[in-house]
Amino acid sequence: MPSDAVFYQAAALCLTRPDDDLRARLPLVREAAPQLREFADHAAVTPLAELAAHYARVFDLGNRHSLYLSRWPDGDARRRGPSPVRFTDLYRRHGLELTGEELPDFLPAVLEFAARTGDTELLTGHRDGLERLRSRLAAFGTPYASVLTAVCATLPPAPTGERP
Repeated sequence: MPSDAVFYQAAALCLTRPDDDLRARLPLVREAAPQLREFADHAAVTPLAELAAHYARVFDLGNRHSLYLSRWPDGDARRRGPSPVRFTDLYRRHGLELTGEELPDFLPAVLEFAARTGDTELLTGHRDGLERLRSRLAAFGTPYASVLTAVCATLPPAPTGERP
C-alpha cells in the first residue's frame, strides 16, 4: 500500500460535496490523517446544511477555486481540450475506470487514484495549479485551504522558476 494512500483517500473525502457520509467518517479522518484534523474539526461542529452551502460558495461559483485540475493550466472549459483524456488514459493504464458524474480531472478523483495506485504523476504534474488553488483558498479564508496545504506538503517541491 502506498505510504500516503490513507491520507489521499481522506483528502478526497474532505474535498467532495459534504454529506452524511463525510460526517460519519470524520472520526476516521481525524485518526488516520492528522494533517486533516483542522478541517475535520471544523466539519464536525458545522451544521451539514451550512457546510454544504459553504462548499457551494467556494467551489461552485466560477473557476476561481476550481477543483478541476486541467482548468488551471488550460484555462476555461472551452480550451480544456485533450487534458481530461490524459487523465482517463492514465486511469485505464492502471486498470481503473472512472465512475460517477465527475470528470476525470476532478481533484478528489485524482486523490483517490493516487491512493489506489501510489501514482502521484497527476498531482505532481499539476503542482503549480494546486499551489495557486491553495493560495486562493487561503486568501478566501476557507477551511478547505488546510486540506490543500496538506496535499501540497506531500508533493515534491515545484521546480525553480514555477509560480507558487
